[in-house]
Amino acid sequence: MTELPAFVSIREVGPRDGLQNEEPIPTEAKVRLLDALSRTGVRRIEAVSFVHPKAIPQMADADEVWQRATKVDGIRYSALVPNTRGAQRALAAGFTEIEVVVSASDTHNRRNVNRSTGESLDDIAELIDLLHGAGAQAEVIIATSFGCPYEGDTDPARVAAIVDRVVRDGADRVAFGDTTGMGTPRRVRDLLTAVRDRNAHIPVLLHFHNTRGTALANLLTALELGVTEFDASVGGLGGCPYAPGASGNLATEEAVHMLHDMGIDTGIDLDALLEVAALAEELTARPLPSGVLRAGPRTRLTPLP
Repeated sequence: MTELPAFVSIREVGPRDGLQNEEPIPTEAKVRLLDALSRTGVRRIEAVSFVHPKAIPQMADADEVWQRATKVDGIRYSALVPNTRGAQRALAAGFTEIEVVVSASDTHNRRNVNRSTGESLDDIAELIDLLHGAGAQAEVIIATSFGCPYEGDTDPARVAAIVDRVVRDGADRVAFGDTTGMGTPRRVRDLLTAVRDRNAHIPVLLHFHNTRGTALANLLTALELGVTEFDASVGGLGGCPYAPGASGNLATEEAVHMLHDMGIDTGIDLDALLEVAALAEELTARPLPSGVLRAGPRTRLTPLP
């Protein structure tokens, strides 16, 4: 039997990746959600992204949200940037952990930023130098790592080659995004094997979507392969822009609920997290897809009539 880790680090991405795919909510509501998450025991939060407001209007108030948010000691806050201008804004705001995204799929990358994957990698090399020069760490997120809604399955060898490139350019860590929930346990195993055969030393994080109901199975597979860092979004906030009507991010409380039952610590208070999931549902004014939010933890009993 595979020995599982004693601790798993979850990065809460609801305030950025989750809200980015929801109808815009007021700045005050975003700050309220971010502050509430900071009180759950979560140790990493992706707070905002510094993108052009015409591209992502949901993040138009990123500077104000971050300025007003309560920063809690011991929590690692990060921001996503698309380019040099975004990186400069993130650095000016005080972030020292900054993420940049490239798609393994050329078609998806062109749809996102009107560049080929190779052209984006050239830009990222310069961004990494900029961030390191300012004393910040650079994480490269590889979107469509398991599949592209336009091209189909992604060859693990292509993703591994992208990792080769960004590691050579100085990336501090990499993350693999299951952008539209095309990942399965088999594909998780294939990808991690391909990457670790060539870059076993680079810190790895996995970002799963539950579009087709495989997120927890994928997380378990990655755990068994030694991965201990994952993204998740409170309440399952967010969606898949290329899979209309589908659920999006793995719900944080579903991941925590399963991990704690396995005896794996996350540092997160599940009851407090469920209160924040209910808040997220209130702020977005729509039912969120989290099963644990709906039914409660497995230890919650039903009183007899």
